[in-house]
Amino acid sequence: MARYTGPRIKVCRSLGTVLPGLTTVSTLARPYPPGQHGMRRRRKDSDYKLRLVEKQKLRFHYGILEKQFTRYVSQAARRRGPTGQNLLLALESRLDNIVWRMGLAATMPAARQLVVHGHILVDGKRVDRPSFSLSPGQAVSVREKSRTKGFIQDALAASTSRVLPAFLEFDPAKAAGRMVNPPTRDDVPFDVNPQAVIEYYSQKL
Repeated sequence: MARYTGPRIKVCRSLGTVLPGLTTVSTLARPYPPGQHGMRRRRKDSDYKLRLVEKQKLRFHYGILEKQFTRYVSQAARRRGPTGQNLLLALESRLDNIVWRMGLAATMPAARQLVVHGHILVDGKRVDRPSFSLSPGQAVSVREKSRTKGFIQDALAASTSRVLPAFLEFDPAKAAGRMVNPPTRDDVPFDVNPQAVIEYYSQKL
């Protein structure tokens, strides 16, 4: 299955929440499911659908395909500690997410493009893999040659007003920052129930 390229607001409406990694809007103008009968759908959701929605929130926000997401869940289940917490830690530690959280891109797809095109350095070395996992202490910066590009300069100017999560530091003047602590559940920028995600996959792993 290819990466989703359709209307992003339509996804947010179907899931009932704004996904900040997918769109720059802050609220839904029409907070009900899309479609002709969207406003009439009032029946109680099944447990399966509630778990599916929580899973889809994470998948679409981080822009991960189903096969790769299943692998993240499987790896989280094998690590020590709560599986849901391990899953969120792995997702928040992705390089494309760090680039987005630092304000270098307006959305997660834009951050992924920056990484793939080689504009981002990790500890001074170019990394072009969006799924690259960062550890506390590792530095992320914009390549020196890329800092003169107009879209990078615009992003750096906009990042000065961005609120950073507690686990990151970033200096727009130097176009560089670092992860200072491991991310936690509270650092996820939207409401999600990771336990429901794990329950969704409990029969699949």
